[in-house]
Amino acid sequence: MKKRDLLITGAAIIGGAWLTRYWRSQSIDSAPTDSAIALDLNKATRKYKIMKTEEEWKQALTPEQFNVLRKHGTERPSTSPLDKEYGKGAYNCAACDLPLFTADTKFNSGTGWPSFFAPIEGAIATTTDKSLFMTRVEVHCSRCGGHLGHVFNDGPKPTGERYCMNGVSLKFIPA
Repeated sequence: MKKRDLLITGAAIIGGAWLTRYWRSQSIDSAPTDSAIALDLNKATRKYKIMKTEEEWKQALTPEQFNVLRKHGTERPSTSPLDKEYGKGAYNCAACDLPLFTADTKFNSGTGWPSFFAPIEGAIATTTDKSLFMTRVEVHCSRCGGHLGHVFNDGPKPTGERYCMNGVSLKFIPA
């Protein structure tokens, strides 16, 4: 075996092992605090208060909402009118209407997605997202499990967190 072939084979093995780390199923970091929500460790999925079949979700949501909330998609940046919404009120889950964020925690992150520095207590759940060759904290609605976006540690005070949410997963309720 030539040295070149040995190096290529070694790189392929190391690269494959590295990629496998990111292709594993998502691990669960924090469960909702409500004791009525159970955790199914065998399937690494949650049982939420609101559970629907895929077909029921498709009927209840727009195609874009279904893609983001149920299939973990991401809307294009700067496409949501909620990114520029700064009125008083609350931001609820578009799937189940659970209040998730208040307007006084919203800020302009410059990312093109609605951003908040803190959720309403108990409103969200998180999982580890190892897609796209990186590790991120994915944010879900604690009542229906809908994918909302991700949370990062580069936000403003007082929390230092940036909850970067897909606008299509939210519904603004004016005060």
